[in-house]
Amino acid sequence: MSTIVSVDTRDIRFPTSLELDGSDAMNPDPDYSAAYVTIRTDAPDGLAGDAFVFTIGRGNDVQVAAIDTLRGHLLGRDVEELLRDMGETSRLLMHDSQLRWLGPEKGVMHMAIGAVVNALWDLRAKRAGLPLWQHLASLSPEELVSLVDFRYLTDAITPDEALAILRAAEPGRAERTARLLEVGYPAYTTTPGWLGYSDEKLERLCREAVADGFPQIKLKVGADLDDDVRRLGIARRAVGPDFPIAIDANQRWDVSDAIAWVNALAEFHPAWIEEPTSPDDILGHAAIARGIRPVRVATGEHVQNRIVFKQLLQAGGMAVMQIDATRVGGVNENIANLLLAAKFGVPVCPHAGGVGLCEAVQHLSMFDYVAVSGSMDGRMIEYVDHLHEHFAVPTEVVRGRYLAPTAPGASTEMLQESVDAYTWRGAHAEVTA
Repeated sequence: MSTIVSVDTRDIRFPTSLELDGSDAMNPDPDYSAAYVTIRTDAPDGLAGDAFVFTIGRGNDVQVAAIDTLRGHLLGRDVEELLRDMGETSRLLMHDSQLRWLGPEKGVMHMAIGAVVNALWDLRAKRAGLPLWQHLASLSPEELVSLVDFRYLTDAITPDEALAILRAAEPGRAERTARLLEVGYPAYTTTPGWLGYSDEKLERLCREAVADGFPQIKLKVGADLDDDVRRLGIARRAVGPDFPIAIDANQRWDVSDAIAWVNALAEFHPAWIEEPTSPDDILGHAAIARGIRPVRVATGEHVQNRIVFKQLLQAGGMAVMQIDATRVGGVNENIANLLLAAKFGVPVCPHAGGVGLCEAVQHLSMFDYVAVSGSMDGRMIEYVDHLHEHFAVPTEVVRGRYLAPTAPGASTEMLQESVDAYTWRGAHAEVTA
């Protein structure tokens, strides 16, 4: 038997606001950051589990404190027991009634639990000697169903329906695994689209994205309509009349404003409008979807749990599901979200970028392709070329496709020198990189 001997957290912040990387209509000066956790055991293999919650700066203070409150659930525990039944382990953390009261199942505490769950999955995949996507895809349908908390979901999907979805995908797993390793998984890029970039930089990055083989780009919108018309015109001329351009408002609008604004941009044929209003406004998303057809509504990066995903699907407010690897309660809850998307026939195009989100979420999309939906049609993972060099197994994108990672684990381990260099030491301390 081996036990957990430490749960270490670090507050890691990168000064991306200096170049306005990540800038949008609601977040003008983000500093991409990670509340980073490492779980160590006394096992002779020396393996550790690493994960994080992505924030954009000062929120790290609160997020690190939330992860720290979970230490008592883990220290001294039999790690083999925790890893053997990850469904029960997830419930152990989710169902702590005093911590659940802070949500329930949403917000900072929920994200902290997700980081711990993801770190344990990273450790389990490392022990299995497999990348996380392949480790998950090796589990039986029954094992996968056991990972999901179906409370509050059974009016939309039952365990038996989930089992049927997974069993239907089971026969082609080997062929899809081989194909994924051969051709990778489609990506789209948001690199050209940050709101703080000059027109010249926008045009150059749009042309580079097409030359690099990406099948779609995305632009931030929502601060000023005239600016959006000008910037979309520049992008459309740069990429041609038929190349897909998605747009993202980052929750900027009221419902009526969203409908009017997107319709005013209809001449540019947006592939979708992302986060047009509050991520909690289910009926608002449905109204927007009706008011802007045929433009699709995409959302999910700030959706707080599987229940809101369920309701967005039920209400017709989501035509593209955008899961986030660190927003909800970890791998387990994102498996629930993937099953919901499969039940409703909605493609999953995850949110990524930030610090390590590309590295983390690629595993979920690749697992979905192999073991859940069985399809890449209409599915892409967001890609932004920021900060990958700080990870032990960085994302690789070639000709607009994510190469399937083959190293054991969840690709969420940061290089120690990066952790040390970018650990936050206060507003007046200098970062030495």
